[in-house]
Amino acid sequence: MNAATAHRPQSAPENARRNLTQDAVVIIPGIMGSELRDTATGKTVWGLSSVRWLLGAWTNPDGFAALRMTEDELEGKVGRIQPVQLMRHSAWTPYLKGCEPYTRLITGVNACAADPAAVLEFAYDWRLSVTTNGRLLAEAARRHLQTWRAHPAHDRARRARVDERPARLVFVAHSMGGLITQAALDPLNDTDLAADTRAVITLATPFYGAVKAAAILNTGRGAPVPLPHRQLQELCATMPGIHDLLPQYACVLDHNDARRLSPGDVAALGGHPELARVAADAATKRAAISLPGHRAVVGTGQTTWQSLTLSNGIIQPHCHTVRRNSDHSLIRKPDGSPEHFDVMGDGTVHKESAALGSAVTPLPLQHGAAAADRSAVKAVQELLRDDIHLGPPMGGPGCGLDTPDLATVGAPWEIRITGIATPAGVTCEVSSVDGHSSARTARLNLAKRSITARVEIAEPGLYRVTIRTRDKAQVSQLVLVMPPARDVPGGDQ
Repeated sequence: MNAATAHRPQSAPENARRNLTQDAVVIIPGIMGSELRDTATGKTVWGLSSVRWLLGAWTNPDGFAALRMTEDELEGKVGRIQPVQLMRHSAWTPYLKGCEPYTRLITGVNACAADPAAVLEFAYDWRLSVTTNGRLLAEAARRHLQTWRAHPAHDRARRARVDERPARLVFVAHSMGGLITQAALDPLNDTDLAADTRAVITLATPFYGAVKAAAILNTGRGAPVPLPHRQLQELCATMPGIHDLLPQYACVLDHNDARRLSPGDVAALGGHPELARVAADAATKRAAISLPGHRAVVGTGQTTWQSLTLSNGIIQPHCHTVRRNSDHSLIRKPDGSPEHFDVMGDGTVHKESAALGSAVTPLPLQHGAAAADRSAVKAVQELLRDDIHLGPPMGGPGCGLDTPDLATVGAPWEIRITGIATPAGVTCEVSSVDGHSSARTARLNLAKRSITARVEIAEPGLYRVTIRTRDKAQVSQLVLVMPPARDVPGGDQ
């Protein structure tokens, strides 16, 4: 060996084993992340791939009539709506904005699994309560673990792992899927499920709820709103799943104090008081359930609603929150008023609601893209491949992105980029999700506290705004562009 080759790395031998997990993996999507079908008609009522269908459904007053909760469903007689699979296409909803498909996460998980049979995609009816879906997940996870342990590929995989340990469960959960995982691990569902779980990784899970859930129930109160927002409120007003996402912390700023939402508040703002009470009780019970080997991927750096004020049943959201001392008293200014803090978040869930425990990986992500981001998928893969700690946080400085959730054809709208001082090396691209129009680069302007770009779209559709920074970080958000109100059914109402 000469000096030129002494330190040259040697390639792995051809027969080297790939670093694959022997564990059984369960992927749980967030709210609206499962395709749903009406069993009576056989029609897909949520999750079609066509952007044309998405536009039509949100601009038709009866576009989502099949998704509304029936009296039988509210009494627990479910089955009319059937979950089919995790979303394979981009979707959009007011306030929650866009949700990217789960294809990248599914592909990333399968790349680490010993066999496709080791991976379960748990689709669920997200209209129902977290408690109901938690029970169903517990049953499905138990069946999946037993089936995988009996699979021939399981024994081949465990022979290449430390101590030939048999498979345990790893839950990979996005958004509300983390709450459902926590509910599934309730010993009342399966006394041994927690012991059979090696790890839980959550992506942007609102463990303490999100102010946007309250805003959804409040839509239409006090001022005219676009048809999609009004339709979402009508859809969610009696939906247990959305009530499970209501804030479970002192989010209501009330004079010089802060308090939690009460069932009476929820009724006043447009929700269902009994569903709010049941959701609050369920959240208290879930808080006592620990998540084995938990790792939380948390979106940061995005403008996020964190608190609210209430006036005559109308909420005003705020991008700041309050904090408490160890004795539970509020941190206050010298004049006695509460100190306000902007902890930001992922655009939907503020950081302190998603960061359960100390094992947190912060990434500059928007909520709907958290399960599709390459860095987030990489964090999942590292956890799957080994039992060791994930290591230091992987998030670079990145940037924040703020867009409207809804725009109109021909009307200009603004993109706002935060967290960086200069547009040098930053690109802003706007592209249609279905490829019906070519991508365009938006011109960036340096404003007082942020970088902005004005965009005007000529055709209706679902568009993806993608920001790339010179440190190679990327953040994206979906925006639905509608025809003018006069071209929309019911638009002049």
